[in-house]
Amino acid sequence: MIFQGLNRDVARGLRAGGPDANGMTAERGQSDGAANPCRCCLNHVTAGAEMLICAHRPFETVQPYAELGPIFLCAEDCAGYRGPDLPQVLTTSPDYLIKGYSPDERIVYGTGQVTPQADLVAYVAMLLARANIGFVDIRSARNNCWMARVTRA
Repeated sequence: MIFQGLNRDVARGLRAGGPDANGMTAERGQSDGAANPCRCCLNHVTAGAEMLICAHRPFETVQPYAELGPIFLCAEDCAGYRGPDLPQVLTTSPDYLIKGYSPDERIVYGTGQVTPQADLVAYVAMLLARANIGFVDIRSARNNCWMARVTRA
């Protein structure tokens, strides 16, 4: 399985003042630390560092299952995360909302569940073993914000 954050080119566009999923320029703020996970590098924005706050829709097409919500990004360019290891932002909450999607970006009913952090990898692996699952999205169980996507290796 491969964990991945926001595409680096998309993050660069937002940093350069490009529109977010709501057609707006990202807001700038200051991180308070662990509550501000960057969706590109999948690390927490360091406390006191400048960050961007913007709307993100992690889907190719706008359709009823294409959820939109707020995300944070490091204000400065950061290394986009893509790898087999569990990224930092998925190790600091007691649980996460996990949802499986079909290859055409539709929620596969019955896959969405709040999953304890200790069971996250096993549940994602079980979903990705199913032929009808194209990818898995991981969201905050508290705020429903998109955290990361997981695909097959």
